[in-house]
Amino acid sequence: MTPMTPTRPRDLLAAGLLALLVANILVRMTYGSLPSIPLFAGATLGVLGIAELLGGNSLRARIKRKPGTNPIQPLVAARAVVVAKASAMAGAIVAGAWAGLLAHVLPNSATVTAAASDTASALVGLVSALVLVGGALWLERCCRAPEE
Repeated sequence: MTPMTPTRPRDLLAAGLLALLVANILVRMTYGSLPSIPLFAGATLGVLGIAELLGGNSLRARIKRKPGTNPIQPLVAARAVVVAKASAMAGAIVAGAWAGLLAHVLPNSATVTAAASDTASALVGLVSALVLVGGALWLERCCRAPEE
């Protein structure tokens, strides 16, 4: 059995770029038939990212056995790492998809009203997905066993 290694940024970048490419191709082929995208369609990912960031801080204190905290069971930390790794990859893929949409609508936003609206939605989605990636990487880092 191989040990679990930290998430590599290059893996996240590769997944995001692949998603960007696929999403951009699909949007270019179907944009005229797509409905308008709600402004906060991707905001849920940002909320999840913030929750993972806060959860990471709490777990970190428990893992380091700071005063006033209860020790954490190793299985709980392992589950948190699995959630963090999955969230980081999902966030990278969704960020790539939002970026693919943004790459199509941003150049058209000055002339097409729907594209201007979708540009704002894509920006909110992209930022929210990046917040999820950041929160997930922080949660994963917080779950590392202490050096001593």
